[in-house]
Amino acid sequence: MFLSPPSPLLHGLLRAVVRRYGVPAAPCARAGHPASSVAAALEQARVALAAGEPPPAATKQAFIEALAQMIQEAMRADYGDPALQALVLRHGAAQVREYASLSAAADQHVRQVLAAVNAVAHPAKRQRMPPGAWRDDLAQLHALAAAASWSALAGLARQRRAAAEAAGEPSIASALARLLDGPALEQLQRLQALEMDPLVRQYQSLCDRQGPRPGSAAAVAQGLAAQRRGAEVEALAAQALRTFAERLNQAAPAGGSYRVATSMRVPSSIPASADRAKSEWDVVLVREARSADGAAAWDVCLLVEAKASVDAATTDLPRLLRGLRLLAHAEPGAVYAFKTDQGMLPVRGDSLRALPADGPAVADAVLYCCDAPAEPAPRLLNAAGRMQLLSAPASLEYAWRRAEGQPTDTGSLEPVWRQVVSAPEWAPVLNQYSTLRQVRGLMAHTDDLRHAVQTAAPRRPA
Repeated sequence: MFLSPPSPLLHGLLRAVVRRYGVPAAPCARAGHPASSVAAALEQARVALAAGEPPPAATKQAFIEALAQMIQEAMRADYGDPALQALVLRHGAAQVREYASLSAAADQHVRQVLAAVNAVAHPAKRQRMPPGAWRDDLAQLHALAAAASWSALAGLARQRRAAAEAAGEPSIASALARLLDGPALEQLQRLQALEMDPLVRQYQSLCDRQGPRPGSAAAVAQGLAAQRRGAEVEALAAQALRTFAERLNQAAPAGGSYRVATSMRVPSSIPASADRAKSEWDVVLVREARSADGAAAWDVCLLVEAKASVDAATTDLPRLLRGLRLLAHAEPGAVYAFKTDQGMLPVRGDSLRALPADGPAVADAVLYCCDAPAEPAPRLLNAAGRMQLLSAPASLEYAWRRAEGQPTDTGSLEPVWRQVVSAPEWAPVLNQYSTLRQVRGLMAHTDDLRHAVQTAAPRRPA
């Protein structure tokens, strides 16, 4: 059971801080916004199933009709969703599926081909050969591989393999045979041939429109920018809590009992699996305590996570809850040494065990902080849930048939509904609004936190 907050002032702070990112208890469908209708139908279905009742037929029909509208909207050429359009193209066109499959393994195949070429034509090997036709041919072979000219490389390798066999050069013939007989070079040639197909080119264009590709310089730059923003939010949250800790200490009879730590790393000595659980907490408010043997220790009072966006917090919540469950496995009476930016922090296991791991009580121990502006009309269907719905096989088939001008029936989307209301792997989609509401209820803007700190903890008179 979670212990009472160590101070009424902390309890008051958490209740007083404005939650500008909050959403209503139930989503409301908005005309012209099919995603909001999908969110409303999903939440109605979740509530019915939680009560042990089947979702109403009207809810099912509303979901199917709204999903069909959402697909049609995403498939529009002018302002549609390039990610879905690429998936639909891959679903319906065999050559695009083949291209996507070969592309996924292309880097591995390139490494294999370059290794095979270097085994016979590496510059260091060529330097040990006498000048002549063989040395020149192998240099050309190496240049074609470096230029990714796979068809020309295969043609030259076949010619030189036959010449090597005729000239009694078994080591060269054997090396070229390994290059030609392996699947890597053949598949790279097929990949380059497919790149000329019009549908493949359309698919490439759609992929390019989705933003920087993973691992690209632009993607790395985006990631670094998000990290910087997160670090700025963390610094603002930490400063607000340090001010609050000072005021708590001033109000305490003995004084000096609260402090703030940043980047608190969970030790491996806690007896539970840390798989997919949060292992580092951005900002932590702790209260001075004593261990069973009288040594100095600390109790965790509040855990704060800094996020650059609301969507980042929504994605993070499952990991955060697993992190709370990990902390709850601390042994009673034990003291755990946490690494922080301020040095080692001994924390009592009893305070970790008392942290709530689920339900509304999580709001008594956890705060998400963000500095992004609140949206006038928050998105009620999260990005992950939306894409899972759109990329379901029945959705892709419906979209492909419409794109090809074939007859379609919204009833063909019923399998998506059946999956949502019954399949365990679809539970995050069914529960997406309640998750969104929980995340937004845990989130505060850094300005609102700072204001709440200034008003919730008055200074002790001198």
